[in-house]
Amino acid sequence: MTMHAAVRLAVVDNEHFEVPPPPQPARTVAAERTTSRNIWDWTWLWLKELASRWLLRLLALFAGLLFWHYASSTNLNFYVRFDNVPGPLRVGQALIEHLQHITFYLHIGVSLRRIAISYAAAAGLGVFLGILMGRSRAIRDIVSPYIEILRPIPAVAWIPLAILMWPTEEGSIIYITFLGALFPIVLNTIHGVEQTPEVLVRAAQSLGASRFHIFGHVILPGALPSICAGLAIGMGVSWFSLLAGEIISGQYGIGYFTWNAYSIINYPDIVVGMLTIGFLGASSTALVQVLCEPFLTWQRKAR
Repeated sequence: MTMHAAVRLAVVDNEHFEVPPPPQPARTVAAERTTSRNIWDWTWLWLKELASRWLLRLLALFAGLLFWHYASSTNLNFYVRFDNVPGPLRVGQALIEHLQHITFYLHIGVSLRRIAISYAAAAGLGVFLGILMGRSRAIRDIVSPYIEILRPIPAVAWIPLAILMWPTEEGSIIYITFLGALFPIVLNTIHGVEQTPEVLVRAAQSLGASRFHIFGHVILPGALPSICAGLAIGMGVSWFSLLAGEIISGQYGIGYFTWNAYSIINYPDIVVGMLTIGFLGASSTALVQVLCEPFLTWQRKAR
């Protein structure tokens, strides 16, 4: 065989020869055990920390209940009088009795519906206005005088005018609750938009980004922490305003339930209504925070 034929034969053989893939590093049993042990250790530490935090919170609540029971049972009178304050046992008994009747759930359902309508309107309008006012000086100069004048007015002061403005009691209650949630959302949104670093906006402009892309990828993510904080604060204030609004109503609502208990001097029901409002307000605020959490994942990645 000549050298030319040998080279040709080698080329033909190489065309049909498949190069085997590089060997992958094999995971040993010891490495897999170490990885699973690390995951288990991390999960155990996380559960341990979570359990310790909740245990501390429950102990704090239990200490408060003990003090409440002691002060009401001994008629403690040290500047603050506990003579007529019902104890936790009487309040718990009244709560159990109300939980057995559908009317109590009807009060809660009506209040939740009012909160849902008013808060949704306040969140949509508040975030929209806040973004516009944070990015446009002219719009801010036009709208901010109204906000600064109307914001300090308490919800109770709106009751007479709300009755005159709206044709139904339901509309008046939703309007007052809407105002309570609107202003915190607007102010926090403005603050978040203004706190977006200008250097990031200029960097995006130098890279050729349009105004729409700058808003969606720079301004809005930078303002989201303040917007979410405003949404949580607005939810709490909306429950505070709901109590004032439901004074108008003569039928249903947890605020009306509490006010009616005060009118007929039913002290345990007053506390039941107050605790129910507090529980519903805390639960709805926690729900807002949970819903906002997926939009703030970039914060955890940046840390």
